[in-house]
Amino acid sequence: MLSVKTTSIVVYILLLVGFIACKNNNPTNTKSVGPSSKNDGFISIFDGETLNDWKGNPTYWSVENGNLTGIITPETLLSKNTFIIWRGGEPSNFELKLEYRISEDGNSGINYRSETIDTIPYALRGYQADIDGKNNYTGQNYEERKRTTLAYQGEKVNVNPLSNSETKSSLAANIQKNCWQNREVTESLGSKESLLAHIKKDDWNQVHLIVNDNRMKHYVNGVLMSDVTDNDTTNRTMSGKIGVQVHVGPPMKVEFRDIRLKEIAD
Repeated sequence: MLSVKTTSIVVYILLLVGFIACKNNNPTNTKSVGPSSKNDGFISIFDGETLNDWKGNPTYWSVENGNLTGIITPETLLSKNTFIIWRGGEPSNFELKLEYRISEDGNSGINYRSETIDTIPYALRGYQADIDGKNNYTGQNYEERKRTTLAYQGEKVNVNPLSNSETKSSLAANIQKNCWQNREVTESLGSKESLLAHIKKDDWNQVHLIVNDNRMKHYVNGVLMSDVTDNDTTNRTMSGKIGVQVHVGPPMKVEFRDIRLKEIAD
């Protein structure tokens, strides 16, 4: 039989072990894991605190409340679209995920496989996943400063090679009503009304881009909005810069967060 003293020591030890176990299981003592720490192969390319690895006009771009934020005011109206550009690489095949929120009159986009323009500061030329507050264009594939609209919302498209005669002409000759003419719609992804039902206004939405070889798929909130296979070897690009945009127009605000990239191995 244990003595009273021995029993007290045993009870003390058991209580101490129980306290330590409870403390270790307490969520408040567990380091939080953010979305960029998921073991899914994606890496965060925006730290939520600084503009490290990003370059844009500070008149329009800043970090607010942990979000990459673009603002146009009545005093800072634009004459040309301006971007903030990620300087961490020029990926070819990749997936990009982010969340955005945009004001009702806002117009923006996510550029990829793009190039800078020497004569215009903070401008990009290349593929763009469109975003706008009224959702007239959100999710479509628009090629900034180049072939214009490649796929509207709800379209699966093949962009066809140019003929020899077209190759010698200017890009403008193959554009009508802000749309590239050498394209073939092969399938409908759903009516515009059904697709837009999945996009929230004045709230956070998730974009997921899958860009692999010559195919580019734009998802919003898990719904495929446009799907382009670019067979135009003369004008397509296979790698380039990533950036986000504020567009010429009325005062607006657009915010981005949880920007994550995963390169796809060749």
